[in-house]
Amino acid sequence: MLKHEVLANLTKTKVVAVIRGTSEEEAIELSKAAIQGGIPAIELTYTTPQVQNVFEALKDEDVLLGAGSVLDPETARHAILAGAKFIVSPHFNEDIAPVCNRYGIPYLPGCMTIREMVNALESGSDIIKLFPANNFEPSFIKSVNGPLPHVRIMPTGGINLNNIQDWISAGAVAVGIGSDLNKAYAAGGFEAAVELSKQYMEKSAQ
Repeated sequence: MLKHEVLANLTKTKVVAVIRGTSEEEAIELSKAAIQGGIPAIELTYTTPQVQNVFEALKDEDVLLGAGSVLDPETARHAILAGAKFIVSPHFNEDIAPVCNRYGIPYLPGCMTIREMVNALESGSDIIKLFPANNFEPSFIKSVNGPLPHVRIMPTGGINLNNIQDWISAGAVAVGIGSDLNKAYAAGGFEAAVELSKQYMEKSAQ
């Protein structure tokens, strides 16, 4: 899949499930629940033990797989070779960007300031992850798009069923959701995570 196709799919899907499992088994279950619930993009975080096994388990699923919590270029390359089609960091790392560019993989760094966003743009990032988004209001996107009208923002952190539509209406190209899925899974198991995923997709389409 070419870089522009990945970016087009991310902006079309609107919802990215950020999977942070306490074990590879939990991460696989959470991912499959999200997929069954209709979420078409999964971000497997590198805080998950043996995350490469999760990539292997999901390689035949009809889903766009990416890697999250990528802190350095070595991890970025590992993720790309494992099958990640996009790379996400909690911060902007100028050494990760060239690795992603070399392999034609979108790099979505976490940024909170205009300076960080400009640095990320100059390094080839097409989508900026606003993280943690719960420190901001949805109107922040419009404020950023004043001086930087071409910046595309994916808020992550603090997104829930009550505010997802506010963020999308404000101009978010997609949103990352995570902790809600973990809570649903812990409380009600696989089916609860499936149902919550369905609700997120319904909200994102309104």
